[in-house]
Amino acid sequence: MNKLLTTLCVIVLLFLASCGKNTGNGELIGAGQRGNWFEPKPYGMVLIPRGSFTVGPNDQDVAWALNATAKTVSVESYWMDETEITNNEYRQFVYWVRDSIARELLGQQFEEFLIAEDDNGNPIDPPYLNWEERLEWDNEEYTEILEDMYLPVNERFFRNKEIDSRKLKYQYEWVDLLQAAKKSNRYNYETGEYEGMVDDYKGGRKQIEDRSSFIMKEALNIYPDTLCWIQDFTYSYNEPWTKQYFWHPGYDDYPVVGVSWKQASAFSIWRTRYHNSALKAEGDYPVQDYRLPTESEWEYAARGGISLNMYPWGGPYTRNDQGCFLANFKPLRGNYVDDGGLVTLPVGSYEPNEFGLYDMAGNVAEWTSGAYDESAYSFTHDMNPNYEYNALPDDPPALKRKVTRGGSWKDIGYYLQCATRTYEYQDTAKSYIGFRCVRTHLGK
Repeated sequence: MNKLLTTLCVIVLLFLASCGKNTGNGELIGAGQRGNWFEPKPYGMVLIPRGSFTVGPNDQDVAWALNATAKTVSVESYWMDETEITNNEYRQFVYWVRDSIARELLGQQFEEFLIAEDDNGNPIDPPYLNWEERLEWDNEEYTEILEDMYLPVNERFFRNKEIDSRKLKYQYEWVDLLQAAKKSNRYNYETGEYEGMVDDYKGGRKQIEDRSSFIMKEALNIYPDTLCWIQDFTYSYNEPWTKQYFWHPGYDDYPVVGVSWKQASAFSIWRTRYHNSALKAEGDYPVQDYRLPTESEWEYAARGGISLNMYPWGGPYTRNDQGCFLANFKPLRGNYVDDGGLVTLPVGSYEPNEFGLYDMAGNVAEWTSGAYDESAYSFTHDMNPNYEYNALPDDPPALKRKVTRGGSWKDIGYYLQCATRTYEYQDTAKSYIGFRCVRTHLGK
């Protein structure tokens, strides 16, 4: 019996010793076991499986646009928002920017709004905002400091004290991988320095000093252009939507509009940062970036896994067998209300496609990440095809066009087709263009 216990103890000790050293007996066993990775389903998103499909028109090119040719391409799997981003979801972004500006102002006099030291007492330079500290807008100690965030007295309507939306600027950063990937911009290991030049997207070029030269910093006003409801339509009474569409709770579940391509891109960066901050606090791995879909990703998702379908629902008609319209658009000769809505409708008002995505046709057109070029299908790769161009301030307008897809409530049926390509300028906001985000799927 004693021999048996002794043998068991020796086996246990050898096992523990081998676990502690993790030498692998000189074999290649990897840098360490990090557990089995499982990516949970993101809230409000569906998984679009990797696959191949044929881009391009599936019917006559009635507009004679000649901007799309049939081509077989393949795309990697990704997560995509079930619906377009709603007013309520975009307001979360606006509130975050508003509160971050307020905390930064208060932090200049009240140190509790800033975190200037880490857990070990080491200084943090520059300090970052403390979101745990409660922000009380009606606190008398804060009133004078926050006064600068409100409209000046002479600009107030009936003395209403309102936040000045012109000051809601989001300061963010992004890495320009396109410029970093150029051979001429790579680090030269022989000379020990960078030798290339990069565009700063502010009208100039600069010598690459280190990796920070590829980090682009921007400050962008992110408040939607609510006046687009009036500007887009001449001699049309749309003032109620200008005043209420973005803020009234009755429109919470309607797609946000009046957002430019730049603002949609900034929202995606904020969404990534917001999510990663929560994961980091829990000790989890950061997620892939949220972003606008590429043009090929959008078309693949719209088709719902059905080959050569004209519309996202699979059929060649805009009505079902009961004669009801299948999307929110401009049917017939301008009978806007025949499909159930005059302008936009709450997201998800119609049945989803085979992937579970709502409103891939109609309601609002959607921004993609792609730059618009009539011949893009001819020169883009057949694996994850994508054409992006970061326009410079002095570039001609033609280089500032971004692809929009899906058609909107004010478009005829042609623009609802899965393959129809059109565009809008990146700094333009319209009452009929919104967006949704995607996120590359990790692992298998």
